[in-house]
Amino acid sequence: MTVGRGTLTILAGALVALLAVIGYLLPPPTFDPPPLEPPAAFRDLPAQPVGETRPPAATYPVQTETITVPVRGDNLITTIRTPQGPGPFPAMVFVQGSGSGDRGEFTSQAEWLAQHGIVTVAYDKRVNGYSFRSRDFSLLADDAVTMIKLLRQRPGVDPLRTGLWGVSEGGWVAPIAASMTPDIAYTVLVSSPNVSPMRQVAWALNEQLLRLHAPNGVRDLLTRAMGGVGFNFLRYDSAPALHGMRQPTLALYGTGDPSIPFVESTQTLIDAKPSNNYTIRFFAGADHAMRRHGGPFVPDYLPTLANWITGLPTQSPVKIAGAKPVQRFEASDVPAAPWYGGSTFLGLTLTLAAFGYVAAPVTEMFVRLRGRDFPHQTNARVWPPIRRRLRRMIWANLALLASVLAFIMLIVLFSVNQAGAWPAVQSGWLVVRVLAVVILAQVVGCTGEVLVALRDGWQTTRWQRVALSGVLGGTALMLITAAYYGLFGIPW
Repeated sequence: MTVGRGTLTILAGALVALLAVIGYLLPPPTFDPPPLEPPAAFRDLPAQPVGETRPPAATYPVQTETITVPVRGDNLITTIRTPQGPGPFPAMVFVQGSGSGDRGEFTSQAEWLAQHGIVTVAYDKRVNGYSFRSRDFSLLADDAVTMIKLLRQRPGVDPLRTGLWGVSEGGWVAPIAASMTPDIAYTVLVSSPNVSPMRQVAWALNEQLLRLHAPNGVRDLLTRAMGGVGFNFLRYDSAPALHGMRQPTLALYGTGDPSIPFVESTQTLIDAKPSNNYTIRFFAGADHAMRRHGGPFVPDYLPTLANWITGLPTQSPVKIAGAKPVQRFEASDVPAAPWYGGSTFLGLTLTLAAFGYVAAPVTEMFVRLRGRDFPHQTNARVWPPIRRRLRRMIWANLALLASVLAFIMLIVLFSVNQAGAWPAVQSGWLVVRVLAVVILAQVVGCTGEVLVALRDGWQTTRWQRVALSGVLGGTALMLITAAYYGLFGIPW
């Protein structure tokens, strides 16, 4: 007796539909940021005042000194550049963005600013207390405050004009430091998100997926994966630190930056600070690092920075100026995943599936080594084809897991490097979904063959039951997980 292909096809189709419904019904809901209507202040910005972009007239030779500065739990190599001339000079500490950067990334702008009358400090980012999974912004702020105290004690530095410059992730760190101590005279925020890290990453990812014409299912896969990440710093709220920051603040953004929700970031800053205590400038075509396509800095960036710092405490009456920023969608939050979508449960699921896959061959090997693999126990006619199906199922599941990870990495690389094209995204998504359907078809086919064999009198041995339950059970867990992440979703 056999099960016809037509019956198996209908059953497989019904299971695909069932898994699609499960993926649709399981919370959290899909991530769909609404369009953003920009406030009136951002619709027609005035041009930046000409005087702000003129290079400072005075230039100085620069003395460079490298020292080691002890901070809490670490020692940071620090480079100080001091203009050689009649002081005292204003001073500035660079606060880095995300990642394990070093002070060398600030060399060119630190040299330029020192040549034009500003003492600069750039230090290596701490190793202890900072990682991909765990980031304590308050600890990083302590490092910045330590550097401020160091600067204020140096001869030739004006302590009343000594402040912080923070880029990207540094835009969450600098306000904490500034709200901690009045010794910080000003803050400069470059490409500062001013929304939570989760909202910023989700917004940037959504923009890149739109650029790549990715199917909606790709966005659901990535945002559900993000919602299950248990990194506490991703939900950090910067508003309290911004409200506590009393210093004058210069915020700089580039309209060519694909990773920052400009309008909401600047609106958050405006809402947090008195109207006479901030200056916001937008540079046409500047990227996240104030450069043009990763090359030289945009022409107006460094002069604007230097003129604002050296001109303190006077500030321009034009609070917002420059190129018009365009933000099409809100920076929506990614819903936190339920317990079954969290990284802990996902890790448990993968562990159980892996255990099932490993248990089958290990049990078979153990039985054979004991010499008990007799024909009448294994049923030479029935077991070999079922065993081949189980092995193909294991390899297909491993291929699915590898393809999902590779696909996510592909999207991330495309987003970071502003590269890629929609055919690559469509092809990767097709591979992932086809593999998921293939695995489901394998489960249906193997289950049908096992049921027919049992009906025909097949007497399973203990190790065969271990193999069947391990592989089929592990695959069932994988299929439910795939359903949660939308791999069976309808429409495409």
